[in-house]
Amino acid sequence: MNATGNPSRRGELVLLPLGGACEIGMNCYLYGTGAPDSRQWLMVDLGVKFGDESEPGVDIVLPDISFIERERHSLVGIVLTHAHEDHLGALPWLWRRLGVPIHCTPFAAALVNAKLREFGLAEEVPLRIKPVGAKFSVGPFNLEFIAVTHSIPESTALLIRTHQASVVHSGDWKIDRLPAIVPDLNEARLRALGDQGIDAFICDSTNVLREGHSPSESDVAATLDRIIANARRRVAVTTFASHVGRISSAVGSARRAGREVVVAGRAMRNIIEAARATGYLRDAGDFLDEEVFGYLPPERVMLLCTGSQGEPRAAIARIADDSHPNVALEEGDIVVFSSKTIPGNEKAVSTVLNNLARLGVDAITSEDALVHTSGHPRSGELHELYDWLKPRAVVPVHGEPRHLRAHAIFARSCGISESVIADNGSIIRLAPAPATIIGEAPAGRLHVDGRLIVPAEDGPARHRRRLSYSGMVAVALVVDRRDALATDPQVVVEGLPAFDGNGREISEVLVEAAAEVFESIPRPRRKDAAVVAETLRIGVRRAAHDVWGKKPVCRVIIHRL
Repeated sequence: MNATGNPSRRGELVLLPLGGACEIGMNCYLYGTGAPDSRQWLMVDLGVKFGDESEPGVDIVLPDISFIERERHSLVGIVLTHAHEDHLGALPWLWRRLGVPIHCTPFAAALVNAKLREFGLAEEVPLRIKPVGAKFSVGPFNLEFIAVTHSIPESTALLIRTHQASVVHSGDWKIDRLPAIVPDLNEARLRALGDQGIDAFICDSTNVLREGHSPSESDVAATLDRIIANARRRVAVTTFASHVGRISSAVGSARRAGREVVVAGRAMRNIIEAARATGYLRDAGDFLDEEVFGYLPPERVMLLCTGSQGEPRAAIARIADDSHPNVALEEGDIVVFSSKTIPGNEKAVSTVLNNLARLGVDAITSEDALVHTSGHPRSGELHELYDWLKPRAVVPVHGEPRHLRAHAIFARSCGISESVIADNGSIIRLAPAPATIIGEAPAGRLHVDGRLIVPAEDGPARHRRRLSYSGMVAVALVVDRRDALATDPQVVVEGLPAFDGNGREISEVLVEAAAEVFESIPRPRRKDAAVVAETLRIGVRRAAHDVWGKKPVCRVIIHRL
């Protein structure tokens, strides 16, 4: 029920996104209850993003949780809405900085445990496993896992009750009345909450720009049935490894067509094992290892494989470039890309499609047939859920700025009186009303660089990006006791053209430039190594720009005899 009473006595309920606002992915939300100087905090989700071309050498991006690290004595726990990487993938990297129990459903626990084992944390992290529908308390927060439909088992919305307010945090969801994996979205519970009164709805915005309702998983299953039944030779289906419902649909189609199912890709096999361990895919029959693929008749095999986003080491990419050790496809075979290409992955997916074409393999994508449907709500589904919940306020999350703005406008058009557009680091007061931004907290990104966690703002990726644009010049000088050059400067160039427009070696041009710049420095000032290094750096960069048109990164090393 809605909170009543003296706000000064009850304090506030606030929301602080550390990831997932004005972006898709890296979801991490803090809810704080109490007076501003004595809040207790609950974290909902702790996910990752994946690096792109703007972050060279970075595979994983984490939320900067420095704010709650400093407040860890007030953090009562972490609750996971579901098991996708962008909601739990940061746990093995960041949990030790927080050290609190993790509350999640059995399927999420199975995947979290697998990750924790890889990091040697499985015995250290307290997991509190609760079924979908469970009601439980974490510190001053009374919580409930409410079943929603999405593209992974046991996806939940989270009801959060405190002294100040009742809030629903949507997680990722859609309205699908014929999902491939139960439980169904709990419409009755959501309607009941609306009748009781919901103060704020913190809601997924991914597909707000699309009208109507998303197709059902049953529609995709029907398309897969038709494709696999009509295929004359081998069929491969690649999808998100975590999409157990899609895996179930594809396997069902294969069984009805009399095909064996072969699995290729570690992530796919891990998900299948976790699904079976928690009660899913138990009726799917046996899955065969990739080593037997070549021994099965072409018309009697379906391959389930990873790599729908063009990942270069994933199974379908290696099959497409004919480098997979156990699986090969030939002319007349079919590959179904039962997925949507995530923005930023277009080139990688195109490379795989072109390589398959060179093999004479036919590819079917979501542009060709209904072989994929989103796990996120379109505007029609949002409107329907607003009608059920009747929230006083909506805070759009899980979207880029254009999604959040469109969602806020749409919510107001549906009669919701308050909507707040916030960025990571915004502190939003949800109660007492009205919902509004009341402050800011530190927020940003961290990079996983190899085995290390490094800053994103001024970390190695920023410097590598500069190198990728303009290359590097290293200049080494040996200066004798008279402050003169003992030998000619040594220059090493990386990422520059070999010759200038006149056919002269650029490294030779830069050697001469370095010597001339050094000689131009008055002898008394040559005793100051910092002055010499900076003067040479500027002069060599200018010389490179004169012959090339770009200024490379320049490093100067000075040795004194």
